[in-house]
Amino acid sequence: MPSSIMPNGQEEENVTHECKELLLSLPRHRGWRTPYIYQFQGFWCQPKEIQSILSFQKHFQARNNDVVIATIPKSGTTWLKALTFSILNRKSFPLSSKAHPLLNSNPHDLVPFFEYKVYANGQVPDVSKLPDPRLFATHLPFSSLQESIKKSSCKIVYICRNPFDTFISSWIYINKLRSDTRPPLSLDDCFNMYCKGIVGFGPFWDHMLGYWNESKERPDKVLFLKYEDMKEDISFHLKKLAEFLGCPFSMEEEKAGEVEEVAKLCSLEKLKDLEVNKSGKSILNFENRHLFRKGEVGDWVNHLSPSMVERLTQVMEEKLGGSGLQFKVFS
Repeated sequence: MPSSIMPNGQEEENVTHECKELLLSLPRHRGWRTPYIYQFQGFWCQPKEIQSILSFQKHFQARNNDVVIATIPKSGTTWLKALTFSILNRKSFPLSSKAHPLLNSNPHDLVPFFEYKVYANGQVPDVSKLPDPRLFATHLPFSSLQESIKKSSCKIVYICRNPFDTFISSWIYINKLRSDTRPPLSLDDCFNMYCKGIVGFGPFWDHMLGYWNESKERPDKVLFLKYEDMKEDISFHLKKLAEFLGCPFSMEEEKAGEVEEVAKLCSLEKLKDLEVNKSGKSILNFENRHLFRKGEVGDWVNHLSPSMVERLTQVMEEKLGGSGLQFKVFS
């Protein structure tokens, strides 16, 4: 039911009167990280995100050579940002350079989120002055992207992950972010919400299908990647990504091992070990050190009970069945 009384949660601080009025009309549910999460434009998010999204939808104008990385949270976002930045900028920043930006900057600083950095906190920057190709990121579903992104020839790179692993990664990550004054999130409670689609930028199946269907309609516009496939054969997918972005690896680059150099530079092990990723905050007040955990495929088997596995499998079959979108379940 839409809420009739504004909650006194911290997430309502510093949002505009217009946003507060909007929240009064939106369905809400107990949130994972914040007291409440709101259903907005068909997906679930927090008040400050809603305010930033409204600003992004109103002000952003895409260019035909823009690149937008789109993901649902905890599905390989940081990794894909690093890979895409390295591929696009490999002429300007040689991969072997000790001054490569990735060695001194978190990937989220190099590839800013629309909703967490570019349009966060009510700011409306002049992004028209940024050099080409501009590289941005978002957790928004395809349906809520700014219209000029959909209508232009800019490229969208989407990565998704097996929902089993995405859930576990999200649950562990959010528990790290919660203040010491709040009790840990129950695995059972979060799993129940997840299966109902009540998770940041979810339901996860709608998020995936929005980009999946668009990638089938316009393969030149949307590249749909799977985390597990990339882990299994990173070289193949890096060459595929570079070709999609319009900057394919030359035969000389391949012979010189440039593809492998990108993979090595952007590996979880390398990024996790960098000092810049052990401290500081690149996304709002979230500490960089929490962004890198295991990155393993199939870690969910260490956390989910057989009944949970059965339930999420049924959800996936019901929501994704018939779409052609399938996942390898590693256990």
